[in-house]
Amino acid sequence: MLARPDSYRCIECGLPYRAAGFSYHQGKLENGAAYWSDRGILCSPQCSLAHHRKRAAEGTLPQEPAPDPFEFQPLIRR
Repeated sequence: MLARPDSYRCIECGLPYRAAGFSYHQGKLENGAAYWSDRGILCSPQCSLAHHRKRAAEGTLPQEPAPDPFEFQPLIRR
């Protein structure tokens, strides 16, 4: 079976999810990324701060917390 590329990467530096150095909530991979924004996941406190500074300079800081990108959102069918 072919290895598939990791679909999640840090939006600041490009570090793939599951790579050495990626920060996870409570230090556990199964808990998901420790840092994220409405634009994607961030691998570390350094990338989180860099992203915040960049968004502040652009004037595009979000007005509310972003939803957890790893939280399951069930599809509502009608």
